[in-house]
Amino acid sequence: MITRVKAVYLYIREKGTVSTREIADEFGTTDRTIQRDLTILTHNGLVKSPIRGKWKTTAKPVKISS
Repeated sequence: MITRVKAVYLYIREKGTVSTREIADEFGTTDRTIQRDLTILTHNGLVKSPIRGKWKTTAKPVKISS
């Protein structure tokens, strides 16, 4: 699960602003599953949703490890 959360973060960072549906389609999962991942990322201050259903990364510095 942690791997998918990281991948979701990296996908958002790469694409800019994306919808929950776009993320779910990219990862072949349901909107609800992606929403749980986004909740984790939001709780940690890594993504935000300035427009309902659209997501983008925050300016919080992130160290990505393999």
